[in-house]
Amino acid sequence: MNLFSPAEVARNYIGIGKGKAALPISKMILLGILAGAFIAFGGVASTTVGVSVEAASLGKFLGACVFPGGLTMVLLSGSELFTGNCLMTIPLLEREIKFGGMIKNWVFVYIGNFIGAMIVGAIVIFGHQASLFSNGMAASVISTAVTKCTMPFGDALLKGIACNFLVCIAVWIAFAAKDVVGKIVGLFFPIMLFVLCGFEHSVANMYFISAGLFAKSNAAYLQAAADAGIDTSALTWGSFFGKNLLPVTIGNIIGGAICVGCVYWFVYVRKNKKEQ
Repeated sequence: MNLFSPAEVARNYIGIGKGKAALPISKMILLGILAGAFIAFGGVASTTVGVSVEAASLGKFLGACVFPGGLTMVLLSGSELFTGNCLMTIPLLEREIKFGGMIKNWVFVYIGNFIGAMIVGAIVIFGHQASLFSNGMAASVISTAVTKCTMPFGDALLKGIACNFLVCIAVWIAFAAKDVVGKIVGLFFPIMLFVLCGFEHSVANMYFISAGLFAKSNAAYLQAAADAGIDTSALTWGSFFGKNLLPVTIGNIIGGAICVGCVYWFVYVRKNKKEQ
C-alpha cells in the first residue's frame, strides 16, 4: 500500500509535532525563513504567469496551478511553515507537547516566515523583477496588495479559515503518501483550489503585501499602478498588519488548528483510545 491511512497519519503526526516543539529557537527561525521564502517564490511565479496571460480567468487558473510549488519545497526540503504547523494541536491534545511549546513554535516560525517572505519581496522589487511586461507585473503586485489591505475584517477572517483548512488538508494528504510523486500530487489540488478561490494565506500575504509596499517606493511602478486605475492610498504598513495579517492569521489558526487538527484528533486518535 502506497498510502498511510488517516488514522496512521494522525498517529505519525504526534511524533512530528513533538519534534517541531523540541526544535531550538534558532532552528525554528532559520527553517521558518526558508519556508517563508519558498511560499513567496510560489507567489512570484503565480503573479508572473497571471500577468503573462491576456485572459484574466485563464491567468488566475494557471497561477493557481503554479503556486503549489511553494508548499512542495516546504514539505520536501525540510522547513517550518506556520500554517502547516497549526496541526500541532494533535500532539497537544494527546498531551505529548505543552501549550507553551506549541505557541513558541508558532511565534518563532511565524517570525521566520515573515523574514523569508519579505526578503523575496525585496528581491523582486529592488531587483526590478517586477518591471516585467512593461511594469505590468508591478501593477499586478500593487493591485493584489491593495485588494488584500482593503478587505473587510470579517471577509479576511473567513477566507483565512477556508484557506488553512485546505492547506492543512494538503499537508495531511502529503503525509499520507509514502513517495515523492504521491506527496506532490496529493498536495497539489487543495493548494490549487485555495489560490483559485481567492482565499487568504497569512504567509503568502507576507510576500504579496510587503512586495506591494516596496513597489510603492518606485516611481515607475507607482505610475504603472496609477495608469491601471489603482488607488494606493489604503496600502500602508498599518493596513497590512491590522486589516489583513491579523484577521487572516486568526482565520488560519481556526481553519488549521481547530477544523483539521482538533477534528482529526477526535476522530482518529481519541476514539481509538476509547475503543481499546
